[in-house]
Amino acid sequence: MKSVIITLAFFVCVLSCNAQQKVAENPKTKNILNHKLADSLGADERGMKSYMLVILKTGPNDDVFTDKAKREELFKGHFANMSAMEKYGQLKLAGPFATKNDLGYRGIFLLDVKTEEEAKVLLQNDPTIKAGIFEVEILPWYGSAAIPMHLKYHKQIAKENP
Repeated sequence: MKSVIITLAFFVCVLSCNAQQKVAENPKTKNILNHKLADSLGADERGMKSYMLVILKTGPNDDVFTDKAKREELFKGHFANMSAMEKYGQLKLAGPFATKNDLGYRGIFLLDVKTEEEAKVLLQNDPTIKAGIFEVEILPWYGSAAIPMHLKYHKQIAKENP
């Protein structure tokens, strides 16, 4: 009986150690680390990862497209390209700037790609960029690997989706 209790105690200890390896407390921040989640998001030791930040700016042909129906058609394609990039896990965040500015900044995309070249390939499918309504500036950006998690919640609170 004594050996059974010792054996059970040993297994409980082993299981406890395994559980601590999968979900560990960071003593500096008191955060509970979820290794499985961190790995699934591609997080580094800081919970961060690299993205490509795309800044959409007013393009040289923005004033050329004055026909309302043509602009609507181009922007319909713009939103369709955004939806496709999101569907394939490449677009993690997007939106326009809330106010006009003197720099011509119109909006941003946060792309989950490794290189500027990969970002350029994705952006070639956007008719507003092709037409010159927008031009882009692409910058490497380092941020939270958890950013993509907002997407599932956004779909639950948006009354409309483009």
